[in-house]
Amino acid sequence: MNRSKHIAKKQESRIDYGIILTVMLLAIIGIVSVYATTHIIQGQDLRPTLMHALWYGIGALVVIATIQFNSEQYWKLSQYFYFIGLGLLVLVIFFHDRELAARTGAESWFRVGGLTFQPSELVKPAYTLYLSRIVTEHNTATTKRSIQTDFKLLGKIFACAAPVVLLIQIQHDLGTNLVILAITSGVILISGISWKIIAPVVGTVVVLGGGLIFLAANFPDFLVKYTFFDTYQMSRIQNWLNPFGDTQGTGFQLAQSIKAVGSGQFYGKGLGISEVNVPVRESDFIFTTIAENFGFIGSAILLLIYFILIYQMVQTCFETRSEFYAYISTGIIAMILFHIFENVGMTIGLLPITGIPLPFISQGGSALLSNMIGVGLILSMKFHHRNYRYALSDDYM
Repeated sequence: MNRSKHIAKKQESRIDYGIILTVMLLAIIGIVSVYATTHIIQGQDLRPTLMHALWYGIGALVVIATIQFNSEQYWKLSQYFYFIGLGLLVLVIFFHDRELAARTGAESWFRVGGLTFQPSELVKPAYTLYLSRIVTEHNTATTKRSIQTDFKLLGKIFACAAPVVLLIQIQHDLGTNLVILAITSGVILISGISWKIIAPVVGTVVVLGGGLIFLAANFPDFLVKYTFFDTYQMSRIQNWLNPFGDTQGTGFQLAQSIKAVGSGQFYGKGLGISEVNVPVRESDFIFTTIAENFGFIGSAILLLIYFILIYQMVQTCFETRSEFYAYISTGIIAMILFHIFENVGMTIGLLPITGIPLPFISQGGSALLSNMIGVGLILSMKFHHRNYRYALSDDYM
């Protein structure tokens, strides 16, 4: 009996309650924000709020399930998750929801009855797992690093990323591809690849990005005709460069978003009080509700909570001291950080609109499940890693 209690106590000590508490705070903020947006501001019934709470309940079960697997199991399952994800990306091209595609421009959702599901959201953690395995295998098998071995690793990373990027781009979902790029970039930066390779690549990306912005601002029809970009994507870049240039047309959403954020001033107007109409406020633009209702103070508190969550994830990664886990955590952290930076940035006009939700806050079950899987993977690191100081072994029994 004493031995069983001892084991249970040590298992409990390996659960990272700090991360769980932080996610719970974000869940409360998310549910309250969806309630304020859909019920008080928009006058809808409680169904969106209840659905958001239900998705959090499902997400909690997903976290519990994710924690049960250790690094060896994730190592073996990673390739299956990756290829299942690719299969779903292929299927959604042919069986996507036409109504949502017409409204959003992206052919990324399945519809089952009244529910919609975006498979690319679940591909993000699956891709992170498989990419982490590829990099770990390469580094383990490489006895001496060189420019040649680093280029070989880059080739493997490209081979892993290319099918995902291609299938997502066919769906016209540039925002998700930017997240995939962020995950890949994060893993590359800590993979040990020489800066003699990384620096020119970064320089090339910056030049190409600048050139793209110049062409989008001056020759948008050229890009639409000769590249994979769509007209609505060119409009978003143009509106970003001139937020109030077309406030009655394609720039309406961004202009209204900036007005809503600014109107909250320092303390905000109060829960559910809004004087600015912002389209798609309950999902991609829910930060405008927080900023308008609770002002700079509320927005700063939210960003502080995000910072605490990221710090806790980084700390857990350092404590586990595992290369495979390090790449997984880097990918998950890069995913969440990019979502935060891009979502908040686009609502205040700092970045172009890309349709990326605010992690743990925006309404949307697929994105929330993706984030919760990421949290589960981080929690699994501390719970299972053998080198962790509370690991169950005969030495501690």
